[in-house]
Amino acid sequence: MIFRWLIFFSCWPALGATVAGTVELTQAKSKSWDGVVVWLEPVDGKPPLTPGRFTLDQKNKKFSPHVLAVPVGATVDFPNHDPIFHNAFSNFAGQPFDTGLYAPGTSQKITFRREGFVRVFCNIRANMSAVIVVVPTPYYAVSLANGSWQIPNVPPGEYRLRLFHERATEETLRKLELRVKVGDGIMTMPRVAVSESGYLQVPHQNKHGRPYPAKPQESGLYIGGK
Repeated sequence: MIFRWLIFFSCWPALGATVAGTVELTQAKSKSWDGVVVWLEPVDGKPPLTPGRFTLDQKNKKFSPHVLAVPVGATVDFPNHDPIFHNAFSNFAGQPFDTGLYAPGTSQKITFRREGFVRVFCNIRANMSAVIVVVPTPYYAVSLANGSWQIPNVPPGEYRLRLFHERATEETLRKLELRVKVGDGIMTMPRVAVSESGYLQVPHQNKHGRPYPAKPQESGLYIGGK
């Protein structure tokens, strides 16, 4: 059974609100509680979006940040800071894309036009991964290592609070949705526990739907890093 609560806050007058809270990861492999995306969707109407431009770096054979939240319509740059070629792609449901193979010191860009969860990989290195969470609102945040998050400049109104964590099931996340009535000032939400129980990681293949070779097919010499 899914429970949803309507939470009311009384605050001192201000221009909009700062909604803040903390998430806690339970049954988790990591001691860090970062990487949980929290966002507020207005119950009535659609908020104005300012898509903007964001960056998902490729450096030391890693994507950084590992979790990136952006609004619908945002453009994400994928600069290659490594001395080897990269090829970022996603063939999952969020929004499939393929940057193609590109050289060190260059960049590619992708515009994300619909909401969803985009799992990003590199076609050369199987251990490179990231998640882009595309949300239909400008009111969102990503939790820090201590689980804290903060969404500033939220206009008064009624919202649905939603969460995403890459190691939580869809059912778990649905049960955590809240109805929130936002006023003015600073609002502190109750701590939310996000369970990783029940999550099964599915091995991914390359962009052609084939297993990765035992040795990455890199062009160029990689210097530094591990």
